[in-house]
Amino acid sequence: MKVRMCCAGLQNLLQGLSFRAKCYSKHNPPQTMCPYSKTGPKKCHILDCSKSTCTHRTAPAGSILPCRFFSCKEGAKVPSKRKQNTSIVTSDLLHKNLLKSEQKNWNNISPTYKAMTKRIKEKLEELHHMYTLNSGSPRMKFGENVYFEENGCIFLAKADDGEGNAEILFSVEDLGFSDAFIQRIRISPDQRYMAISLKSENSEEATCIIMNLGNLPVVEKVIPSVFSFEWAANDVLYYTTQKNLKCQNVFMTTFTYQKHTKLVYTEQDARFFVDLYCTKDRRFLTINSNSKTTSEVWLVDCRHPLESPSLVQARTTGVLYHIEHRKDQLYILTTYGEPAEYKLMKAPVASSGKENWQLVYALEKKTKLVDFEMFSDDCIMFLKNAGHLYLNVISFVSHSVQSIKLPTWACEFELESHPEHTTSTCYFKLSSPVHPPKRFAYSFKENNLIEQAVQEVPIITNCHTTRLLAKSKDETLVPITVFHNKNSKELHRKPLLVHVYGAYGIDLNMSFKEEKLMLIEEGWILAYCHVRGGGEQGLSWHRDGCQHNKLKGLHDLRACITLLHQRGFSQPSHTALAAASAGGVLAGALCNAEPALIRAVVLQAPFVDVLNTMMKTHLPLTIEEQEEWGNPLEDEKCMKYIKSYCPYQNIKPQSYPSVFITANENDERIPLTGILQYVQKLRKAALDHASRTSKKGNWIPSIILDVQASGSHCDSSWEHSLNEVARQLAFLKRELEEVCHPQDHSKSCK
Repeated sequence: MKVRMCCAGLQNLLQGLSFRAKCYSKHNPPQTMCPYSKTGPKKCHILDCSKSTCTHRTAPAGSILPCRFFSCKEGAKVPSKRKQNTSIVTSDLLHKNLLKSEQKNWNNISPTYKAMTKRIKEKLEELHHMYTLNSGSPRMKFGENVYFEENGCIFLAKADDGEGNAEILFSVEDLGFSDAFIQRIRISPDQRYMAISLKSENSEEATCIIMNLGNLPVVEKVIPSVFSFEWAANDVLYYTTQKNLKCQNVFMTTFTYQKHTKLVYTEQDARFFVDLYCTKDRRFLTINSNSKTTSEVWLVDCRHPLESPSLVQARTTGVLYHIEHRKDQLYILTTYGEPAEYKLMKAPVASSGKENWQLVYALEKKTKLVDFEMFSDDCIMFLKNAGHLYLNVISFVSHSVQSIKLPTWACEFELESHPEHTTSTCYFKLSSPVHPPKRFAYSFKENNLIEQAVQEVPIITNCHTTRLLAKSKDETLVPITVFHNKNSKELHRKPLLVHVYGAYGIDLNMSFKEEKLMLIEEGWILAYCHVRGGGEQGLSWHRDGCQHNKLKGLHDLRACITLLHQRGFSQPSHTALAAASAGGVLAGALCNAEPALIRAVVLQAPFVDVLNTMMKTHLPLTIEEQEEWGNPLEDEKCMKYIKSYCPYQNIKPQSYPSVFITANENDERIPLTGILQYVQKLRKAALDHASRTSKKGNWIPSIILDVQASGSHCDSSWEHSLNEVARQLAFLKRELEEVCHPQDHSKSCK
């Protein structure tokens, strides 16, 4: 059985050495991905709305824990333990009853979608085999050796030899981890050891296995609850441990001579999350402690890995920075200075304080830094400006900058592994929601971009891409990317699927998905609304849509959908909205504020009860989430502001669109209780409105919750993801493509 990566695809699992411009969001949890390994989205998911590099965090402000049952405000009486226990039992019973009720409701409704779901699955499997399986597994070259992963096994082959002679170094099933997938791999500099993290789709925590790659590979050590790990030397491994969705401790362990493990660093601030990275030239291992707005980095000299780390620059509120190294100079990607966008600076290793930082390159206004890769004499920046991707090559030798505009159809890029920083070529892949990944190379010697041999897959020629700008309430121009079939006529009659996220400075996920291509082939229109709160136009775009600016994202979304209809792309009765995780805030808010704009909504693990979640400080992520949503416990204005847009708080009797929500019982980030209560309240409001109105043609929306026992917030198997997508599409097709009668929808609301 093919082992798939979660929100992290396998595409850059093996790289481990490529530097990542970190980003945080509710949908791409830091706790599930390798921060510096490219992680792609699920292979097949209609609701993947953010870039999952979970190169970092993107997690909701809460996990599945019982609600807080009392408030210890000043002057309040603290209940006795007996009362607390009674309250907990009552809440648990309520949760179980709500869950049982929704499961019964889904069991009654699901047969309605069974036949259509089966047809959709067959089509998606066909497209998956046609496009995805031909792409092959990523390869990582170390000198004469090539490492790669396939079907849960890690192989070693010689670079000049065929892979038919590859040796198996590791097998998930042989070690008894049949339900786990390989998440991350790190090879020691001398290739004597290999560290691997394994993770199941039902858990947020990973297990690190260290293999001794001698004549016969054997397990050297097993470390539980590990998030990130890097080799500082041939036999010295640094790693971070994870507990309650937090990483705050760094350990060092050695494997030869005097074997020992010791604690190296502890982060005291609950807002900060710690991970590890090795600079491209392997001179330093960096300990990176980051909140969503502030960074602090410590250096471990890989020539002296047992010595204590040294501080680069003490944390300064509002300043993010990340470190690379070249010829005794630290190259610092940072938001320090004006404007507060990413810029490349440098400083001597011996004088690394920010007073010594010198500007190397600054981004243009409204430009998003998507990725950054360091080489011996150059660095490459992948940038996004006005919806287009650019490749900027900065030469440290000629002190020049070359900017290359990438193909206009490209919406996403994927950087391949470059373990050897002296390489003369940079490889990457470009894709879009409807264009399978295509491989490109930039040659530093030739100073040009080369399109690699075209793979034997059909070329997409019938899809048209349009980029629009919608004027929001404050006259800010909001980008929209639209895809539709070139042969489609009367677009105003075609179904439209709108995507939104708008949180944590994370871009909408626009990588290739088989289901997107299927919809285009069937005449659907796809629209991606790059609203404020996301990161499509730089850090300021995020700041304009978080905390006390969150309503701007709602205004942007409303303006985008309105413009689409004005331009002849569908109409409200044929329009659906898709969102996931934190994207559920804006989607749910739009349902309350402008329900007539859309006919149906599909939500995956949505964050719909912002206020109650942010009031519960015992949840593991609430404190660090305050930089995105604010602190309603200490700021009354913040509390009132959150209450003004929170989807759960603003449900009222009115005509709502149909809603299909998927959730997981094991989701540790989005409280399932909040979703259950949201669905119950929404269904009651829709029924109350229907009972009060007797207007001819009045219809009752379908309010459906599909709770799965397996899977977690970001991780799911290929089979689980396929089934989930097929059910979502079956729901959308029934709502948008078929004539709906009131009696057809009444059952789901009973």
